[in-house]
Amino acid sequence: MIKKKKILIHSIVFSPDGVSTAYLYNDIAKGFKGIGYEVVVLTTTPHYNVVKEELEKQPISKRWGGLFGESNYEGIRVLHVPQKKFKSSLLRMLGFVYWHMVSLLLGLREKNIDVILSPSPPLTIGFINLIIGKIKKSKVVYNVQEIYPDFLIEQGGLQSKFIINVLKWLEQFVYNQSDAVTTIDDVFYTTIMDRFHNKAKLHVIPNFVDTELYRPLSTNVNLDSSLFINNDHIKLMYAGNIGHAQDWEPLLQTAVLLKDEPFDFYVVGEGVMKGYVQQKVQEFGLSNVHILPYQRRELMPELLAFADLQYIFMSKEMEKHGFPSKVYTIMACSKPLLVCSGEGTPIINFLKHQGCSKLVTTIIFQDKVSELVNFLKGITKEELKAMGANGLQEINKNYSKEVVVKKYISLIDSLVN
Repeated sequence: MIKKKKILIHSIVFSPDGVSTAYLYNDIAKGFKGIGYEVVVLTTTPHYNVVKEELEKQPISKRWGGLFGESNYEGIRVLHVPQKKFKSSLLRMLGFVYWHMVSLLLGLREKNIDVILSPSPPLTIGFINLIIGKIKKSKVVYNVQEIYPDFLIEQGGLQSKFIINVLKWLEQFVYNQSDAVTTIDDVFYTTIMDRFHNKAKLHVIPNFVDTELYRPLSTNVNLDSSLFINNDHIKLMYAGNIGHAQDWEPLLQTAVLLKDEPFDFYVVGEGVMKGYVQQKVQEFGLSNVHILPYQRRELMPELLAFADLQYIFMSKEMEKHGFPSKVYTIMACSKPLLVCSGEGTPIINFLKHQGCSKLVTTIIFQDKVSELVNFLKGITKEELKAMGANGLQEINKNYSKEVVVKKYISLIDSLVN
């Protein structure tokens, strides 16, 4: 009897947590299970976006008196180390250390691991995997979703030269000791390429979208009419985390200038900046801006169908180090994008040849807002539909779940065979 190959997926988030990286790795795990791998997932308890319905579908049972938990995700064994979003920095740090210590213990308990796959952040997850891999004689693959410590340094939250030097050493150690490293686009590849002794270890594998869930729908969707106003205005929407990764000032100023025009702006979700945006909307009297609570993932295709245009305004601190996975879902639903980000950033680099977006790269704030306003005043709904169709064509060709998961399988098969 041929022994099944075994993959340990080690991620800070996984189902039933309701965030984009969790959805991504849910599908990667199912892809490996589908071709005959034994799949085990090592993760945390949901703490980024806790969705009650998902917890009910995938209950977590306590093990070893609550030291960790265990659940079943579509036939895949999932081990959960308890984590919470503490307000206290000290408690967050202790929780982080606890997660790493218990994860190391649980990883070492697993038998016959052929390969370990994990996404960043955090960078330290790669170090833990290298320890497990060394002891278990497993291959280790590290997936760079965000570039650390660059992101922390540019945000201004990390200023200690000692800690910066330690993290830079750790980054190079993880990259060079892993058997393979993947990153999500050519900008990231170019940024980190020179940090490798053996550049052949670095591969570009983009993120992807579930085209079974995210697909074009009719605009006649069944949404709560008290929240989603049915009129003939051009409707713009942002649905996701309302946080520091987005620049909210261009949105607010554009809404002010289009206050008496046939446009509605929707902000859907939760996050640390939601209160600020709500305050500004009230302060400016913006009846054309609608701030709505988080909506279930299954409703996303209907939300996208409702709006004519999806907007993503990247903050200067985040624009070089992150790529919003919602870009793929928007394109898969045949919807166009309105994007503000700097020249040469991952999102601009990806979209500039797709014909499915309006890209605003100017740095000067007033010029940026003027370009946004002029574009919106000059565009028609028919032109927006044509842009959306271009995006859908590109997704089906290169960024479907099936296409990209095959790239991960091909890479890992080449390592373990």
